[in-house]
Amino acid sequence: MKRLFVKGGALVTAAAIGTALCSSLPMSTLAADEAEVLVQSECEDLTLADGASVATNVYGTEYPGYTGEGFVWVPNSGTMTLTVDAPETGMYRLVSKCIMYLGAEGETREAAVSVVRSDESTWSKTVKIAYTDTWNDYSFGDIKLTEGENTITFGGGWGFCIYDSMTLSRTPAPDYSKATDTLIDPEATTEARSLMKYLKSVYGSHILSGQQEIYGGGNDGNMELEFEWLQENTGKQPAIRGFDFMNYNPLYGWEDGTTERIIDWTNNRNGIATASWHINVPIDFENYTLGDAVDWKECSYKNYQASNSTFNTANAIVEGTKEYEYFMAAVEDLAEQLLILQENNVPLLFRPLHEAQGNEGNYGDGTAWFWWGDRGPEVYKELWKLLYTTLTETYGLHNLIWEFNSYNYANSPEWYPGDEYVDIVAYDKYNVDYNRDDGLTSGPNVSAITAIYNYLVELTDGKKMVAMSENDTVPTVENLTIENAGWLYFCPWYGDHLMSERYQDPATLSETYNSEYCITLDELPEDWKTAYAGSSDITTTTKPAETTTSAADGTTVTTTATETETESATTTATTEGTKDSSTETSEKSETTVTTTVTTAASTTDTEGTTTGTTVTTVDTTTAGSETEGLCGDLNLDGKVSVIDVIYLNKYIIQTLNLNELQLANADCCDDAVINSSDSTVLMEYIVELIKTLPVQPET
Repeated sequence: MKRLFVKGGALVTAAAIGTALCSSLPMSTLAADEAEVLVQSECEDLTLADGASVATNVYGTEYPGYTGEGFVWVPNSGTMTLTVDAPETGMYRLVSKCIMYLGAEGETREAAVSVVRSDESTWSKTVKIAYTDTWNDYSFGDIKLTEGENTITFGGGWGFCIYDSMTLSRTPAPDYSKATDTLIDPEATTEARSLMKYLKSVYGSHILSGQQEIYGGGNDGNMELEFEWLQENTGKQPAIRGFDFMNYNPLYGWEDGTTERIIDWTNNRNGIATASWHINVPIDFENYTLGDAVDWKECSYKNYQASNSTFNTANAIVEGTKEYEYFMAAVEDLAEQLLILQENNVPLLFRPLHEAQGNEGNYGDGTAWFWWGDRGPEVYKELWKLLYTTLTETYGLHNLIWEFNSYNYANSPEWYPGDEYVDIVAYDKYNVDYNRDDGLTSGPNVSAITAIYNYLVELTDGKKMVAMSENDTVPTVENLTIENAGWLYFCPWYGDHLMSERYQDPATLSETYNSEYCITLDELPEDWKTAYAGSSDITTTTKPAETTTSAADGTTVTTTATETETESATTTATTEGTKDSSTETSEKSETTVTTTVTTAASTTDTEGTTTGTTVTTVDTTTAGSETEGLCGDLNLDGKVSVIDVIYLNKYIIQTLNLNELQLANADCCDDAVINSSDSTVLMEYIVELIKTLPVQPET
C-alpha cells in the first residue's frame, strides 16, 4: 500500500465524509458535528486484488470528476484492502466515493465489506449500491474494529463499480436526546403517554427485556412455556411480553384469550405489552362472500405469489371494493379487542402490518412476503394511514403507541409512513441461520447489529426511538454498550428462537438479564402507567364525578364516572352509522341514516370555568323497523357492534346527543339511567361475556 493518509487526531465534518449517501439518509443524527478520521486515501493507493485495476475510463467511457491518478475499476470479484491501527475498540464508518455505472435508474448491484480484527475475529456484510451516473459518497456502514491492527477489504460482489477514494472515521455515538417522547395521537390516554415517556427515560442508557408468547393455542395450550424457561434459566421475567391478535378475524376467528392475558400481564403483573397482527385473508378471495366463515387452512397472511391468493392489496385502500370492506371488517374485529384494553386502562405498543418490506422484492416484481406489502411502498403507506385513522377516529382508540417495522435496504425510506404516523421504529433481527455477520457458521449470533441500528436512527434523523421488536439471539451487553447500539428493547420469537442452544446460550442470556444494563419485570416502576404522563404536552379539564344533564327529549341522565378529556382535541370525527356488508343478513331491510352536527354546547369544569366542547347531534330521519327496541343499537344500523360503544361513551362524556330511540336502546341495564354501567354491559355483550340485553336490574 502507498501513501495512506492516516490522520490520528484530525477532524473533518460529516459533510466532508459524505453528503450524498446512496441510501439518501441524513448524517445529522450524530452526537457531534464532526467525526474523527483515521484514514483518507485514494482507492488506487490501496492493495488491489482479484481483478481490481486502476483506470481512467471503462470501455472508452469517461467518468470525469475523480481525484488522484485515476479510479479503481472493480468488475465482479475485485477487491481493495487496507490495514488500520484502531486506537480503541469501537465502531468506525467506511465511506467511498464511487459510481455504480452498470444498470439503470432504480437498480442496484451488490458489493461486500469484511474485516479481520486484531483479536482474530471476523465480520462481513453484503451491501447494495444503487445505480448512479455521477460520483457519490456511499457508506458501507459502521464496522466494529478492535484495538490494534485491523484489515478491511471492500468491493467485490455482483458489482461492476468504480471507486475513487475512501474515508474511514470513528462513528460518533447517536444523540439519544433527539428522540421524542410525545405521541403522534394528541388524544392519547394518560397510560399511553406515561409509557412513552418512561421508554424515553431509559432509551440509550438501558435495554428493556422482552419475550414473544406463542399464539393460537400452541405449546399444547401452555402460553407460559417460554416464561417458565426464562425463570428457570435467568431467575427473571421480561419487562415486555409480546402478543398477537391473529385469531381475532372475520374468517375462522376464535377467542384465544389474548386480550385477557394482556390485561393480566399489564394490570396484575405490572408488565408492558406489545402486539403484532398477523391478519389473514381468504386465499380464494375472488369467490369469497363477505361474512362467510373460512377454514384457517384456506387463509393466508403471505403475499399473493406465495399463497396464490386473489386478494389485491391495492384495492384494500379503495372505498367500495370488496377488499376494502373485508379490511374494514377485520379492523372492527381488532378494534373490539383494543377497546377492551382501553376500557381497562391498558396501553399497548402496537406493531401492525409488520415486516412490510420483507424479502426486499426477491419475488421478482418488488413484492414482499406478507400481503400488506405485496403492492409496494405507496399502497402500504396508505394502508397504514387508513388503519391509523380508522382506529383513532372511527373507533376512538387512544391507548396505542404506533410502532413501524422497518428494514435497512437501500429503498427502505420509501416505505416509511411519515413521522406523523409513527411513534417508534422497529427492526426484526434474524441472523443465525442467514445473514451472519460474526464470521461463524452456526450457533448463537450475539452481534448488536450496530450498523442497522445506526441506519434506522438516521431514517428519522434520530427523532424516533428504535427497538428490536423480534429477534433470535439476544445481543450481549458488551456488544450493545461498546458499539453504542441503544436498542430500546429486545424480544425473541417464541419456541426454539428462545429455548434452543442453536439460538441462545442460556448462560450468556442470564448474564444479560441480570446485568444493570437490562431492565426486567421486577425492575419496572410500579407506577409506570401514570407517573410519567406529566402535563406539559396536554391541557385537560376534569368533569365533576357526578353530572346531571338533560337530553333533547327531556330525559334526565346522570353520569357517575369521572371523565377527563383534552381541551384542544375537539371531537371532529364523523358519527354517521355505517353498514358492514360482511355481517348483514338478507332478511334485513335497508336503513337510511342522516346526521346533523352542531357545535354549540359547552361544559363547566370543577372550578366553574366554561370550556368549549363539540357536541355531536345525531338526527335520525328514517330508520328501519329492525332498530325499534334493539337494545345496544345506538347508531341505528340494525345491529350491535363496537361503534355503538363509542356512541354510548361519547354521550356519557357529553360530546354526543342522542334522540329518544337511541336513548331507549342505550339503557342496557334497564334502570332508566344512562351511565358507565351501560357501557360496561354493552361491551360485555359484544365480547359474549353475557348473552342477552338488557341486563335486568337487581331487586
